[in-house]
Amino acid sequence: MKRAQFSSPLLPYLLLAPQLVIIFIFFYWPSAQAIQSSFYIEDPFGFGATFVGLENYAMVLGSAEYLRIARFTVFYTLIVTFLSLTIALVLAVKADAVLTGASTYRTLLMWVYAIAPPVAGLIGIMFFDQHIGPLVDLAAVFGWDMRVGVNYYDTAFAMVVIAVWKQIPYNFIFFLSGLQAIPKHLREAAAIDCRSELRRFWTVTLPLLAPTAFFLLIINMTYALFDTFGIIDIVTRNEPANNPVTLVYKVYLDGFRSNDLGSSSAQSVILMVVVLLLTMAQFRFIERRVHYG
Repeated sequence: MKRAQFSSPLLPYLLLAPQLVIIFIFFYWPSAQAIQSSFYIEDPFGFGATFVGLENYAMVLGSAEYLRIARFTVFYTLIVTFLSLTIALVLAVKADAVLTGASTYRTLLMWVYAIAPPVAGLIGIMFFDQHIGPLVDLAAVFGWDMRVGVNYYDTAFAMVVIAVWKQIPYNFIFFLSGLQAIPKHLREAAAIDCRSELRRFWTVTLPLLAPTAFFLLIINMTYALFDTFGIIDIVTRNEPANNPVTLVYKVYLDGFRSNDLGSSSAQSVILMVVVLLLTMAQFRFIERRVHYG
């Protein structure tokens, strides 16, 4: 492999400098501030702070409410990730097989990706509106009195549906690109060796999509943990006490609604550590099963 040559030894560092500055300002510096604040109880009006050591962490981890939210976050992350990946993969396989009108079909599926999470939440909550929501009327046909924003489980269901709907186009784009990158001669050879389309998918297509699927697994778990904040904020209708929320939204509630900066900072540090460990585990135990062709 030929190494890149630069006219000046400082040029690579100058090219990297803008990105490094952005990372420092928007990631490392806020992270350091959060870690520091997690060891203090700060006056909500900014008049001072008292060092309390690990008291904030002990209070957070000993809170029944926090543990309940943590359990819901695990469930929410797993179900959103699973449904987003599964539905997108099915749609990508079907779209890849479409011969007539394929470009139009793919474009329609990708449109939702351009919608920001808060807008997706606003559109989604209209479908679950108690008075005009078509999904509420559909649920009523089956005897389900759906009350999103009032009933805990109905609200959780709406959050999952909207979050999955928002993420499917992103996964669809990558899965479809991965399918189109599979060499045609491999598909033809698999079709000759095995008549079962489902078996060919599991033994040939899916292993070749493993790198794409592993990338999307990490992206989707991060999306469910952090990027659904806008959806949750819209769906809960400013009544989080009666509705399910995730850990990242709990950080916002304690930090910006209750002005408990110490507890909020401790929660953000805990969440950061959990995500770091989760990512490391994914690369340690799952990535080794992925074969890059």
